[in-house]
Amino acid sequence: MAANKFFGSIELRFINFLLGAILFCVVYKPHSVIGSKNTLIEMSAKQIFSTDFEIFGKVQGVFFRKHTEKQAKLFGLRGWCMNTSQGTVRGQMEGELNKVNEMKYWLQTKGSPKSRIDKAVFSETKEIPDYTFKAFTIKR
Repeated sequence: MAANKFFGSIELRFINFLLGAILFCVVYKPHSVIGSKNTLIEMSAKQIFSTDFEIFGKVQGVFFRKHTEKQAKLFGLRGWCMNTSQGTVRGQMEGELNKVNEMKYWLQTKGSPKSRIDKAVFSETKEIPDYTFKAFTIKR
């Protein structure tokens, strides 16, 4: 009976080890596939998305653009923002979808410390084949 428990324990550990190894392969090589002749082929993992935005409220004269540029760079986004003659801030951003969504939330709820955001309008977020901009900049 003791031998049965011992071997059952070893079998369970072996199964856990195998499952862990399989999970490791899936998690750490998610963008590789086995091609012909058992060679690894790397596939593009990064999808790039773009959206335009316009922010309404007290967003001029409160360093909104400067804070937007800083936050976009922290998220690794590219694009631009600028003041408009209507008192809004408009712009465009592009990057990974989760980062674009985080920036949308930041533009809707945070902004610069002295800003007041009344409304944030975004165009449809769409996938693009490649980056259009080299960095995130402030247009004047």
